[in-house]
Amino acid sequence: MAIERRGVWARKSLDAVRTEANATGMRRTLGPIQLVLIGIGCIIGAGVYVMTGTAAANYAGPAVVISFAIAGLACAFTGLCYAELSSVLPVSGASYTYAYAALGEGVAWALAWMLMLEFGLAGSALAVGFAGYLGSLLGDFGVHLPAVLTSSTIRGEITPAGMHFTFAPTINLVAPAALAIATAVLIRGISHSAAVNTFLVTVKIAVLAGFVLVGSRHVDVANWTPFIPPSEGGFRYGVPGIFRAASILFFAYLGFEAVATAASEARKPQRDIPIGILGALLVSTIIYGAVALVLTGLVPFRSLNVADPIAVAVGAIGMPVAAIVIKVGALTGLGSVLLVNTYGQSRILHAVAVDGLLPPAYARIHPRFSTPANGTILVAAISAVAAALLPISLLADLVSLGTACVFTTVAVCVMWLRTSEPALPRPFSVPLGGIRVRGVWIGVVPVLAILFCLVMMGPVLADIIGKAIGGEWIPATILLVYLSVGGLIYLGYGRHHSKVRRQEAR
Repeated sequence: MAIERRGVWARKSLDAVRTEANATGMRRTLGPIQLVLIGIGCIIGAGVYVMTGTAAANYAGPAVVISFAIAGLACAFTGLCYAELSSVLPVSGASYTYAYAALGEGVAWALAWMLMLEFGLAGSALAVGFAGYLGSLLGDFGVHLPAVLTSSTIRGEITPAGMHFTFAPTINLVAPAALAIATAVLIRGISHSAAVNTFLVTVKIAVLAGFVLVGSRHVDVANWTPFIPPSEGGFRYGVPGIFRAASILFFAYLGFEAVATAASEARKPQRDIPIGILGALLVSTIIYGAVALVLTGLVPFRSLNVADPIAVAVGAIGMPVAAIVIKVGALTGLGSVLLVNTYGQSRILHAVAVDGLLPPAYARIHPRFSTPANGTILVAAISAVAAALLPISLLADLVSLGTACVFTTVAVCVMWLRTSEPALPRPFSVPLGGIRVRGVWIGVVPVLAILFCLVMMGPVLADIIGKAIGGEWIPATILLVYLSVGGLIYLGYGRHHSKVRRQEAR
């Protein structure tokens, strides 16, 4: 393994990255269509089935459509950066490996730790959303699960001062059960997972299309007035509310990054990964916008702060059977996202363990299924704990924060590699070009990606800091503890077992 710098700044050579990409032991079975479906499978889930209602009711009103557009635009610029990097470095570690090759081990570890936050809590949020729709569907058939076993220990409630968190003697056990099922499917192998995902994606797109077609006939345009509700202070409505909603919905576009993590199992990664990323992002954005318009046109936006907003909207127009179909579609949609999200997280954990920064048990491939089974079980277990204890509103904020940090680093990696490796073959290059300032390449698309990520990150950080100052310490404490644990793992284990460090010592 070639080393370009020493210590925490040590970088992998591009040749070393490519060699590892061809020696993972995983099977290359995924084509462009499957990759697009993997992306759609991960993108279209809690963002449309759960968080659309929360974002509209609490922050943006009908203008949640604008929030989706802002979040989608931010992800589009970042998606182009991912497409270039994945065409150059088609590896399962995705942004983690990009950072290792461009910025060094310390940055790579920090990014990997944020990726684990991003994917892990996204899995928790998805499982919580799944539990909410399942409980609603069972209730339609007279089966009512006890609240003590379906509600998180920490609860979020909207007050005039904003979101307030409280403790309750409850625990959500349905969400961890959903994660356990997804884990079992993933351990069986990517071919089985891709087949299941294709079925689930087909079902949920059909259900959402039906919702848009049927619901559009019953839209009351009065529900769109005012389209941007007047500000009620803070991030509650008005223009600040639109951007706060966008920061919440940002995590809903996480799926295209999961496509990049599939590079080691793509048949022609240099060609197929960019197609998968950009195709999934385009299709999902169109679906999000259509669903958000119909949803806020069917019922007053303030009534959408529920676990199953789409089902509530269909039920409001007197179609109980359609509401049941929508809930079934939501369950399949959330199930597919949960499957692909856990898949992406386990592949990142595998890449980190291969580099020696985590124990070798998580780098092992199952002898029968050719999957990183140990890592898949670990990430699912951690997500299950968070799903049992935390509300979806808090999970969404932390996921969006982690996502923005990761995306910003990816954009920097594009500019760094363009600067240090200008002659490197790039099957896909970001459009719009760039300029060189004192030898450093500054690209239009990467810079726009960074600016949009900062816009997404700002409202979340402001909210977390504001809550901490006001005595609402839970979000800030979770974030600080998580970051501290990551630092301790690297200092106590990772730097001593790093393959890069061992190579230095020779």
